[in-house]
Amino acid sequence: MYDPERRWSLSFAGCGFLGFYHIGATLCLSERAPHILREARTFFGCSAGALHAVTFVCSLPLDHIMEILMDLVRKARSRNIGTLHPFFNINKCVRDGLQETLPDNVHQIISGKVYISLTRVSDGENVLVSEFHSKDEVVDALVCSCFIPLFSGLIPPSFRGERYVDGGVSDNVPVLDAKTTITVSPFYGEHDICPKVKSTNFLQVNITNLSLRLCTGNLHLLTRALFPSDVKVMGELCFQGYLDAFRFLEENALTEAIKDRGGYLNKVCNLLPIRILSYILLPCTLPVESAIAAVHRLVMWLPDIHEDIQWLQWATSQVCARMTMCLLPSTRSRASKDNHQTLKHGYHPSLHKPQGSSAGL
Repeated sequence: MYDPERRWSLSFAGCGFLGFYHIGATLCLSERAPHILREARTFFGCSAGALHAVTFVCSLPLDHIMEILMDLVRKARSRNIGTLHPFFNINKCVRDGLQETLPDNVHQIISGKVYISLTRVSDGENVLVSEFHSKDEVVDALVCSCFIPLFSGLIPPSFRGERYVDGGVSDNVPVLDAKTTITVSPFYGEHDICPKVKSTNFLQVNITNLSLRLCTGNLHLLTRALFPSDVKVMGELCFQGYLDAFRFLEENALTEAIKDRGGYLNKVCNLLPIRILSYILLPCTLPVESAIAAVHRLVMWLPDIHEDIQWLQWATSQVCARMTMCLLPSTRSRASKDNHQTLKHGYHPSLHKPQGSSAGL
């Protein structure tokens, strides 16, 4: 069960173009367990995970982060051979995007809050950087953390005069305290938030702290991490992250703890993949939602049902009377005479109309 005095940390795995998964997982946490993100002690990240951690801590909207990733995917797929095309420079795209997107005081915002995983070229050791003195240092550290040897280029970038490459080479899921750190990975494995493989194959490997099941699903994901699919497929990965994060909260009874702390947020998810899925499922969900809404309205209507039915009967009689007068002109003079006598005796239907409030049915 969730302990209010216990503060979590989060670690986002390096995953290349699969960073959409982190967006979905973070969206679920922000909606279903906002205190976990709000009260988090530290955020860890490697490569795409570091990019996500920094942009999130800087309070960039998740839909804006997703638009940036989608734009990067479109640029990569616009070339004939994708990310392998000589004119596609992933390092330049990342650097330019960070310079344009991050606030000027990003180093003040994330210092001591975000740990970026780097691999030092000189000895291959892992380095976690959390203190920064300028925006340029933050950008340099993120570019180094995303630099995949050979794939990104031949000459590694530098940070504070030292050459570094992708942190995934030495530690792809950095943690300091495993008991209080929620790990997030788009690969099938044993992390807290990750897809769960549906097979009897329990073979697993741990590569630089990244848990991987030996399955065809991971083979496909590893390929897509470097060679992205179209935007729609990558967007579906965002929804998968949302579902896996929700499962984690349910399994650890965190959603129940949140109810006691004030209930769920009612913010409507506006991300493209989730909207698409909601439209696809509409024929299945609409009848159920309609039935629930009808029962709810009926229950709310019960206190006023007697008065409202009387009013409906009176209104129906008035409509029928007017229609009769229009269709049968011979009755018009008789009705006029009756109304005259009625008014003479001081009676009018509106004065005897029930005063109950309408239930809006």
